[in-house]
Amino acid sequence: MKTVLRAALVVASLVSVPFASAGDRVFDGGFDDRTEGPHSDAAAARFLTQATFGPSMATIRALRQTGYNAWFASQAAVAPSRHRPYLESQAAAGLDVYQNSRQEAWWLHSVRAPDQLRQRVAFALSELLVVSDQGGAIEGYPIAMANYYDLLVDGAFGNYRELLEKVTLSPVMGHYLSMFKNRKPDEATGIRPDENYAREIMQLFSVGLVRLNMDGSVVMSGGQPVPTYDQDTIRGFAHVFTGWNWANCPGTDSGQSWRWDWCPSGPVDWPNPGWDAYWMQPMAPWQTYHASAGTKQLLVYPGVTLPGGVLPAGGTAQSNLQAALDNLFNHPNVAPFIAKHLIRRLVSSNPSPAYVGRVAAVFANNGTGVRGDLGATVRAVLMDSEARTLPSLASNRGKLREPLLRLSHLWRALDGRADDGRYREWNPDYYLGQAALRSPTVFNFFLPDYRPPGELTALGLDGPEFQITTDTTIASATMGLAYKIFYAWRGMPDQSPDDIVVDLQPELAFASDPVRLVDRYDLLFMNRTMSPHMFTTLVNYAQTFENTANGRRQRVQETLWLVMGSPEYAIER
Repeated sequence: MKTVLRAALVVASLVSVPFASAGDRVFDGGFDDRTEGPHSDAAAARFLTQATFGPSMATIRALRQTGYNAWFASQAAVAPSRHRPYLESQAAAGLDVYQNSRQEAWWLHSVRAPDQLRQRVAFALSELLVVSDQGGAIEGYPIAMANYYDLLVDGAFGNYRELLEKVTLSPVMGHYLSMFKNRKPDEATGIRPDENYAREIMQLFSVGLVRLNMDGSVVMSGGQPVPTYDQDTIRGFAHVFTGWNWANCPGTDSGQSWRWDWCPSGPVDWPNPGWDAYWMQPMAPWQTYHASAGTKQLLVYPGVTLPGGVLPAGGTAQSNLQAALDNLFNHPNVAPFIAKHLIRRLVSSNPSPAYVGRVAAVFANNGTGVRGDLGATVRAVLMDSEARTLPSLASNRGKLREPLLRLSHLWRALDGRADDGRYREWNPDYYLGQAALRSPTVFNFFLPDYRPPGELTALGLDGPEFQITTDTTIASATMGLAYKIFYAWRGMPDQSPDDIVVDLQPELAFASDPVRLVDRYDLLFMNRTMSPHMFTTLVNYAQTFENTANGRRQRVQETLWLVMGSPEYAIER
């Protein structure tokens, strides 16, 4: 710990330093560059930072050799790596399966799965189509939650309309946002449809609170933003989202309340196929409990199919659901809304309106007349000129790295793994302030337009990730990474087979030359954006260690930690 505290003094010296591009200090390896690029190791590393859970030297070399086009094609061809089978295999082996197993599956796939782009997009979608194990209704059902996450994995390159329907009918979402067993109004008993899911599917999953232009800017009238919907619209959608219960329920749609309520609330013991089926299958319609009577006010917008946005009386639970989802999906807000979310999660917190507009145009039409193609949209996000061009400091582009992505970056870069293949990183939220499907509310860990007090607010800049960046999490995340680097390395004394450890052996080959060592980490962790001041400071500090076996290891560890704990690394450009 003395070593860690000594290194902290250097971190303090870097905090106030404005950073600028240091440029390439060691020439890239020679490649016959593909026309589309990447044309340097730094460009490859930057792309992989945005498109995966972190680059490694091997993945940088591979991308240089294949080019972007072949990389996208290979990622699309890789079969989805699903999370639910991992939990089921543990259950079949007689292990207790709780949310810790789901976290294991997330780390395993984030760090080691071959379908990195799909996994990264699924994570981005999980921060939009939010469910959380902090909600008591689903906390006790980790396999069901893993199955929900697999909907996002499977749908990462699919159509957003199809994904929206699968999410809507998932029992996990149904329980989390109380659409499950939502009933038609009954004046005699005082029952009225629950409005929770109706609100969130509009506000958070599709159109947002105010009308948007295609470039994501707000539509104004009389100096005020134009609302997207009102209480009548919420009420109309709430009536649509009634009459959905477990699939394969032993009861029948007979109108008898006891049969509707008798259906089980979920599995008691895992694994049990007879009970699993309820959570793993989409919810089924029960017409008797659907609010088919009366018209329903849905969204109104130019070109809306339903006259006045009004859903006529009658129809079935299924047909009305389809009409309502179509009404949502075709709203002009959806394209810029989804475009901006994906850009923010993958590339930049403050994209230019032109960037948002270009991506939104692809969502609206993938080039073959298809709306909602997420695969095409993701490619548009990552291959846009604004994504592929390193922004200047004055541009205010880039974003604060999410805490989970810092740890996944370390483990992918340095082959972090346990000898037994498991990732027992069960509670990263304790020190990182974040864990997969564990946000405190349906609004995710941070609001998309959050602006931290001070300079960013004065400049009108969004910094979503700053909402979970507090004095406490800055310290705990920095010290958490220190532990992973200084006390969890392969070959350390008393290492256990279940310890997740990084491999420092390949790094020691560079440890005798501080310039090469710092340059290596400038590329691997910062895409060669390190400022000259930081580069020189690190080289000078690394030279203070003796050129012995122990000294070289310390040189590697301290350089690693100083890079990953620095403000320059924290802000991804």
